Amino acid sequence: MSGLLSSDEFFTQLATLLEKTQQKGHGSVFLTQKRLSHDTAAKSPPPGTKVADDSLWDLNPPNPLPILIRATDGDSQSKDKVKNKNKVKISTVVQPDDIEAFFARYAEVCKAGMQSLKKRDRSKRKKDKSKKKKAGDDKK
Repeated sequence: MSGLLSSDEFFTQLATLLEKTQQKGHGSVFLTQKRLSHDTAAKSPPPGTKVADDSLWDLNPPNPLPILIRATDGDSQSKDKVKNKNKVKISTVVQPDDIEAFFARYAEVCKAGMQSLKKRDRSKRKKDKSKKKKAGDDKK
């Protein structure tokens, strides 16, 4: 499964991917986002915006750029090509005007997918640190 989806399809498949990972009892979902600038690179920059000495001239584009959002399952980290055939990759492009509404819904879907996670047991870590600290004090 891969390709560019509409926002609604992306959220549906993301919820399914999170649910599938929870049912396994283990696994990961990798969420990435980046500025989509390949469309604007084909066009020449407006006159006067590119400065020859400034290598970071593209950090302040004249118009807001769309964002590419991707989600993959944890099987993507495997080097085994047989396993990678089952890898799920979904992505969508969010236009600057739709970013606020998209991220509000994105947060809801991600929160819903994290509800069954177990809370970390930090009591063991705190005890271990205090034991190490006391052992270090005895050596002085």
